[in-house]
Amino acid sequence: MITIGIYDKHSIMRTALAALLAQNVDYSVIELNQDAMTIIDKIKIDGINIVLFDIQEYDNDAFTLIKQITQRFERVRVLVMSHSDNETIVVKSIKAGAKGFIAGDAAKNEFFEAIYTLRNGYDFFSKSIAHLLLGKYINGVLSDKPNTAPGIELLSTRQIEILKLWGNNKSNKEIADELFLSVRTVESHKNHIMQKLNLKTTVDMLKFGIRNNLIDL
Repeated sequence: MITIGIYDKHSIMRTALAALLAQNVDYSVIELNQDAMTIIDKIKIDGINIVLFDIQEYDNDAFTLIKQITQRFERVRVLVMSHSDNETIVVKSIKAGAKGFIAGDAAKNEFFEAIYTLRNGYDFFSKSIAHLLLGKYINGVLSDKPNTAPGIELLSTRQIEILKLWGNNKSNKEIADELFLSVRTVESHKNHIMQKLNLKTTVDMLKFGIRNNLIDL
């Protein structure tokens, strides 16, 4: 069971998100509508694994709370959701300690995928956010790296195939359908890719794919 705390200043949004997550039998959902210190106590008492922050505009209180949570609870992962693609919100959330960021228009399956990915110890950024972050680094990536970097030889043919499809905007479901695999198998391959290459985030995986000419710009 994954215990998820939902932080949103608007009660309607908290309730809506709680209803969405409650559709998954693996989730236990708790709405967080108290002051910061009470929320921190609740995280400890209720054994919350993931805290979902719904941030639609610059919110310094939310960023401060994210920082407090990640500093106090090493194993608690913070996932930020926002309909805004404001780069400042994305970067500020990550600097505060968020390990995942998902666009507000993401499909339900991607939402659930983000939660499972964070629970398994990996960072998660939806494609639009990953490409936004990648844009901050892409010039340096392409200017000082060879076309083929060490590490690709560690991947199997199947893993390279999955990395290509994922990097070119295929969802896990679309990859699974195309390769006649289960979604869980695709997720497992992606996790193994990151483990083999010692990558920490999906942005790192995108950068690796570009360096090795596996992903089109």
